Amino acid sequence: MPLDAMPLAASHASEDAALDPYSALVIAAFELAGPAVVHVAAEFAADAAHPGRPPRAGQGSGVVFTPDGYALTNSHVVSGASRLTVSTTDGRRLPAALVGDDPETDIAVLRAAGGDHAHAALGNSSRLRVGQLVVAIGNPFGFQATVTAGIVSALGRTLRARSGRAIDSVIQTDAPLNPGNSGGPLVDGGGRVVGINTAIIAAAQGICFAIGIDTAIDVATRLMRDGRVRRGRIGLGAQTVPIDLRLVRAHALAARSGVLATDIVADGPAAAAGLRPGDVVVALAGEMVDGTDALHRLLTGQTIGQALALRVLRGAEVLTLIVVPAEAG
Repeated sequence: MPLDAMPLAASHASEDAALDPYSALVIAAFELAGPAVVHVAAEFAADAAHPGRPPRAGQGSGVVFTPDGYALTNSHVVSGASRLTVSTTDGRRLPAALVGDDPETDIAVLRAAGGDHAHAALGNSSRLRVGQLVVAIGNPFGFQATVTAGIVSALGRTLRARSGRAIDSVIQTDAPLNPGNSGGPLVDGGGRVVGINTAIIAAAQGICFAIGIDTAIDVATRLMRDGRVRRGRIGLGAQTVPIDLRLVRAHALAARSGVLATDIVADGPAAAAGLRPGDVVVALAGEMVDGTDALHRLLTGQTIGQALALRVLRGAEVLTLIVVPAEAG
């Protein structure tokens, strides 16, 4: 049979069979997760301080993860919006409500109106390996359902949230991201969501970041249950400082740095515990504290109202104080 007389279906089958394994994985991942990716449009109320200025608007991406319309996106895309709309790959524009957002991890949960939504399967970011294929899906500059692919460049990165708090277990990838990709999914070769794309380094090439899906789902569960993420505080202004090696050895400290108390909030938990400016926190509840990020990480919602041992260096002495964290406002 002449080539130009080959039936169209047979021709397509032949083309599919000719796909290289890399292309086949990317295509399969997109076909599985793509229908669950939405464009998120955010409108913000007019600025009362500038009455002549038009209201601000923003956009990003999201991924629906339940059939009743719950979707993950970035906090920085939707926080403070007065109106939210999601556009689906099948052409629907639907109003959406903000269930809750957590600026500390840059994760937010929306719920789109309607039902029977296409939704993505969730993977496990703790099982990722460096060098593994990943695919980013989103709406950069409003171009819907755009796909880029790359690899996991590194795992366990720490990214600074806009609040200044550290986000742990961040995925670094070279899958290209652009403005508008924020909040969209990073998926593995099986089409399972393993991260929520969140940031790029503008001056670099191929350095992009995603919040691991394990973190995102933990935060989303709390947002869906409580509307917010509860964290503890002890009322302390602090900075990370090195500890003299002689003191590290003398007291068998687990780290060579700690948290210097620079300011103590009056009537706060640290003040009630007897902490003083100049003290250096080295452990909380038996866990090593080698810097401010470690202290923040330990002050979870579960610590609120609990009496915890706070180990501090005061001069050359080690003291144990009892602190009861309050809820962060």
